[in-house]
Amino acid sequence: MGNVTRKNGIVFILMLLVGVSVFWWSMRSVKPVQFFHSLASANWWWLLVAVGAMLLYFVLEAAVIKVFVDTEHGKMSWHNAIRVPLVEQLGNGITPFATGGQPMQLIAMAQTGIDPGRAGSILLMKFVVYQGMIVLNFLMALTIGYNYIATKLHALALLVILGFIIHMAVIVVLLLVMYLPRLTHTLMHWIMIPVRWLRPKKVVAWSTVLSEKVDSFHDESRRMSHNWPALLKAIALTFVQLFFYYLIPYFILLAMGVSHINVMLVTSLHILIVMVISLFPIPGGAGGAEVSFQMLFNSFLPTAAELVLVMVIWRLITYYLGMFLGIVAFNISVKKDNEQ
Repeated sequence: MGNVTRKNGIVFILMLLVGVSVFWWSMRSVKPVQFFHSLASANWWWLLVAVGAMLLYFVLEAAVIKVFVDTEHGKMSWHNAIRVPLVEQLGNGITPFATGGQPMQLIAMAQTGIDPGRAGSILLMKFVVYQGMIVLNFLMALTIGYNYIATKLHALALLVILGFIIHMAVIVVLLLVMYLPRLTHTLMHWIMIPVRWLRPKKVVAWSTVLSEKVDSFHDESRRMSHNWPALLKAIALTFVQLFFYYLIPYFILLAMGVSHINVMLVTSLHILIVMVISLFPIPGGAGGAEVSFQMLFNSFLPTAAELVLVMVIWRLITYYLGMFLGIVAFNISVKKDNEQ
């Protein structure tokens, strides 16, 4: 675990340096005096609302985890539940395409005493719900904000559609893995092929353990998918969770005194930006996220200094805040809940 922590810390520092570089590049045509004047005149109450929306995003995700975990056999404490999405933010933020979030969550849940097979099923079900809500929100945003993008930025419109197709493909693949055990066993067999070359003496034992976990995974997936009350709660909580997340740029614009704006358009543009960010291979979509934000929101702000300031605040709240909290959460000692 020490090596993992050290590696996470190194990548985190590298991403901070990348972020500073991107912010510096964005400031190339902005006078520092104008930037800090805009910062000093900002309404800090609205900025606190934006930060609160991000914190509420984490709490609601923890609530979704508790919905799936808590049964008559045991419950997860709020302390441990809130730790999971924070650790996820760290994993997402330091890996390309946010691929590290799921393994980090699995580690965090296993540390609380939950069987890894059950934890994997819970996380996959949560991820399917999350992806489904992203697609639903995207379809709603498409009807409101796509013409705005297509008129101003043709290339970005194509990226938005590509992002939607990829998210839909992810949902289909996940559902196939969840409900087709033979497919999962076949995938596992392919994964073990290079292991046979590297660790031939271990492959039989590892294959047996993995096979048991896969069977447990599918049993748990079927059980959860038939638990409609829990599933509907998770869907509702995830929808509200994303709603507050997508509102963050609107609160930041209000903090800058931009009041005559269409909240639905701003929210829709943020949804489309998140869809585009998922296509960039650099951790956190660094560079692409900032450029996309400035391209879409430049018409809402009168000066370049205010535009850069809004982008920096947005990035600090939606990306770096989660990683900072994730570093803290990852290093907090865990007290095991009742064995699940």
